[in-house]
Amino acid sequence: MPPAPPASAAALIDRIRKAVDAEPLDRAAAVRIAQALDREPDSILEPLLEAAQELGVRGHGREITVSRNVFIPLTNLCRNRCGYCTFAVRPDSPQAKTYRLDEVRRTARDACRAGCAEALFCLGDKPEVAYRGYRGWLDEGGYASTAEYLVEACRVAFEQGVFPHTNAGVLSGAEMQALRPFNASLGLMLETTSRRLRGRGQAHYYAPDKEPARRLRMTREAGELKIPFTSGILIGIGETPEERVDTLLAIGELQAQGGHIQEVIVQNFHPKPDTPMADVPQPSDALMGGTVALARLLLGPAMNLQAPPNLSPTSLELLVRSGLNDWGGVSPLTIDFINPEAPWPELELLRRRTEAAGYRLRDRLCVYPEFVTDRPDFFEPRMYRALRAATDAGGYPPSGSEVEHEPGRIPAA
Repeated sequence: MPPAPPASAAALIDRIRKAVDAEPLDRAAAVRIAQALDREPDSILEPLLEAAQELGVRGHGREITVSRNVFIPLTNLCRNRCGYCTFAVRPDSPQAKTYRLDEVRRTARDACRAGCAEALFCLGDKPEVAYRGYRGWLDEGGYASTAEYLVEACRVAFEQGVFPHTNAGVLSGAEMQALRPFNASLGLMLETTSRRLRGRGQAHYYAPDKEPARRLRMTREAGELKIPFTSGILIGIGETPEERVDTLLAIGELQAQGGHIQEVIVQNFHPKPDTPMADVPQPSDALMGGTVALARLLLGPAMNLQAPPNLSPTSLELLVRSGLNDWGGVSPLTIDFINPEAPWPELELLRRRTEAAGYRLRDRLCVYPEFVTDRPDFFEPRMYRALRAATDAGGYPPSGSEVEHEPGRIPAA
């Protein structure tokens, strides 16, 4: 028989069990759990996983979803310089690239033929503010901003038969409204509500668009505009356990206000060579799994909770036990341009490992089924017709197959 846990851990375990049925976690209890995960994870990890897994099964059964996507990094120029990022480059870098519209069109067509339903647009924040040459390139094309060019790129991709989901950094309400007709959903990782991390020597010191108030504002406005939205937390970038809890609570509050947050990503920092944070250790498997579990307890059984499988390739089984119900977007065509050192798992291998852990892997679109079936007011009419044409009565792609569509087969406006 294993030894009994210390009295302090026993009390915390009892509180975790109560959170499943009787008494949702408050901030004080959540902070104690987060601190224990940092200092002595073995004392509480198993009970935490058990509680979170039970809540996850209540909310989503034994299904974990995945979205087959193609990554379109529209431009890797960015005015921010985060301490952990290799995606953003300067215009004089050999890796600097901005996709032309014909490249977007060709990539979307290839994705369609490969059975991908999602076009994930990712790009740097407001590069025209930082780089005069890029600003001139936009002017020559007749675009007032990167956001305006993005609208056209999403239109091109959508009309080839894929559903755009855009992560473009901080956008205004007007920019989101302009993107809405050609995007099934939008996203912005909140990452952290910690202003401390904007200080000198911290991860976000040179990143004005990582100011928490700006990211909270955009997320709130997306709800006011009725846009299905992805948010998330990034762990391991120097935040404290208390700051992790406060970030998750802020996401929960925004969801309570707008009802629009369709998924929350718990993402682990991945160190990269030639960055200021290259020598910072990656969060442990226990911290990662425990934080996903804590997110489940704080956000409840109904929330769609995701962790990227390519960033935790040796601990997928632990993550399955943490209460998640989604693996996010996985591309059979393109690399993860944000984390190029972390290859996607092959979809068949991901299926086998998910099933071995006692769950079924199921395809979804970039929009979760409950939005497709129950919330038509969250979409422009043309987008909604396309989503319904690509899904069954439950809001999923046709059972047993990828999304069945061909380039150009999008309902008319």
